[in-house]
Amino acid sequence: MTHDLPTPQVLLLPGWQDAGPAHWLSRWQAAHGYRRVEQHDWLRPLRGDWLMQLEEAVLQSKPAPAPGLTLVAHGLGCLLVAAWATHSRHIHLVKAALLVAPTDVEREALRALLASWSPIPWQPLPFNSILVGSGDDPYCSFERAQAFAHAWESEFIDGGPQGQINAEPGLGDWPQGHALLQLVEGRTQGLSQEKSGESSAGLKVCAAHP
Repeated sequence: MTHDLPTPQVLLLPGWQDAGPAHWLSRWQAAHGYRRVEQHDWLRPLRGDWLMQLEEAVLQSKPAPAPGLTLVAHGLGCLLVAAWATHSRHIHLVKAALLVAPTDVEREALRALLASWSPIPWQPLPFNSILVGSGDDPYCSFERAQAFAHAWESEFIDGGPQGQINAEPGLGDWPQGHALLQLVEGRTQGLSQEKSGESSAGLKVCAAHP
């Protein structure tokens, strides 16, 4: 038995190089009917192009006045959400976001490959959000993920040592992540961050430090 909210309005935002069939994003798409935002070029991502694709997807989704859209982003998709929120005139159509394993595009190894993604937006997101970071993500340090959460005013969740939180750790459908999605979807405006404790998904809630 599933416990999805009725008529889910969820947009899936894979990161750099897309998400393969074993990735939890793809599994959620197949299981729950969520919509993936397709990009023209997954291998050589240009921020401006990705922004236009997300803007078009938001407008095409035509959410009802309530509850609105929820964005689920992985890797570079998290940076896409932050950039879109600073540029779009349609942020009112989005009510929440789940951000997983953000890619730090200012890392030395990535800066040249993802040059169009700098500078990173550091403004607070205008909707409720949860950010899940990994202790051993090769594309983003744990401290940097916490800094993103602090700047974007997202609740920070310690996802444990799960690499980039993709298909490689064998997460399958990642039920803990889906529980976080349902949690952030159900929240009203004015999310307050918890200093410590455990989320309803069984993952550790941490303070997000600058």
